[in-house]
Amino acid sequence: ADITKKSVIGNFIWRFAERCGAQLVTFIVSIVLARILDPKDYGTIALVTVFTTILQVFVDSGLGTALIQKKDADDLDFSSVFYFNFIVCIILYVGMFIAAPYIALFYKDTTLTPVIRVISLTIVISGVKGIQQAYVSKNMLFKRFFFSTIGGTIFSAVLGIAMAYMGYGVWALVAQQLSNTAIDTLILWLTVKWRPKKMFSYERLKGLFSFGWKLLISSLLDTAYNNLRNLIIGKLYSSSDLAFYNQGEKFPKVIVMNINASIDSVLLPTMSIEQDNPERIKQMTRRAISPIISGAITYVMAPLMMGLAFCAEPIVRLVLTDKWIFCIPFLRIFCITYMFWPVHTANLNAINAMGRSDWFLRLEIIKKIVGLAILLSTMWFGVMAMAYSLLLSSVLSQIINSWPNRKLLKYGYLEQVRDFAPGILLAVLMGICVHFVEYMSLPMIVTLVIQIVLGAIIYIVGSAILKLEEFQYLLEMIKSIMKKS
Repeated sequence: ADITKKSVIGNFIWRFAERCGAQLVTFIVSIVLARILDPKDYGTIALVTVFTTILQVFVDSGLGTALIQKKDADDLDFSSVFYFNFIVCIILYVGMFIAAPYIALFYKDTTLTPVIRVISLTIVISGVKGIQQAYVSKNMLFKRFFFSTIGGTIFSAVLGIAMAYMGYGVWALVAQQLSNTAIDTLILWLTVKWRPKKMFSYERLKGLFSFGWKLLISSLLDTAYNNLRNLIIGKLYSSSDLAFYNQGEKFPKVIVMNINASIDSVLLPTMSIEQDNPERIKQMTRRAISPIISGAITYVMAPLMMGLAFCAEPIVRLVLTDKWIFCIPFLRIFCITYMFWPVHTANLNAINAMGRSDWFLRLEIIKKIVGLAILLSTMWFGVMAMAYSLLLSSVLSQIINSWPNRKLLKYGYLEQVRDFAPGILLAVLMGICVHFVEYMSLPMIVTLVIQIVLGAIIYIVGSAILKLEEFQYLLEMIKSIMKKS
């Protein structure tokens, strides 16, 4: 148990540092590019990535997760999956190359054809990287992710900004995405010792696929559903509408994905080790939902999301300029939506770790039927109505995801709510308080600084007064780190 605890904390820190470092650079670059480029350029990329994101699911095919979950996965397993994935990726790219003119015709924009053909190369590159990532996760070598991700992010940042300044428009965004994946893959390939061997086993692949196909279908449903809004907005409304919708999502997504990816990457392999011990997995799930490894969910996530939501206007005006002001209401909706994502992650990882991918698939089907019904009933009432429909779907999905763990772990949704509610309620109170600073009619930068300082004071003091478990947990962790240093 001690080894597991040290391993989990150490790998979480490396994974979290990697995500924070990469997203900090990406965040700064996105600000620079948003100031240079037109919202329509971002809308164009969003239209294209609807399709490439869906195809990206096949890169993993659920087999990467199956490799992590399998206790005795060896070189034969990894090599078989590597060759299978690479062939699938080549086939997918050829399909996208042929389909590009038809996709452009669907959107009534012929300029999309070359953009689709070039950016789809990321699928082939990801085919090389995918199994390396599974190997790193399986062996808890998250330090390798740090160097590969940071290297790719910095290189692509420099290239994207340079091309934007030189007037390449949408191609600056294409080059940024493609180079990021390429350099990330190259560094990971050079730093991770594993290489595919000259071996292949259909039987091993079949065994892994028996677990992974359910995750593949689940991921396809989830990814297609999540990108369906972009497709509908791009078709029924304008590319600028899509750009504002996506830009509103970007800020909260940067924060949440850093924490969520860190939790997701570390929890699954850790839980898989304990897959024969449901009580131990329940403890891990509870720790992931309540104090978590770093107090991230209720103690860090909630105030960041609420602070961002209530301070949205000065942030957007200062950072992105007034041309992006129409993304503010979307940003606020997404802040609330994403605040609960790590709760989804903890529940779903617990189900996967128990080997119940059948339940995972069942949940995805139920969630998508509910979500699709809500989306189709709101899509005709404007982009804002579609954003609110996503918020409603997210709340319902949270309840659905937790349902199997009532039986598997004896840890139902109401018990989970009791664990994460105090931090969220305090964050909402903090957000309301800092929002009133905007009525003081101060310069934007002064307003934002006061809001940040006041928000931090209210949240920390409130945590101490209420004696929140998350606050105490985080304090103990900081003290422990300080003593070691």
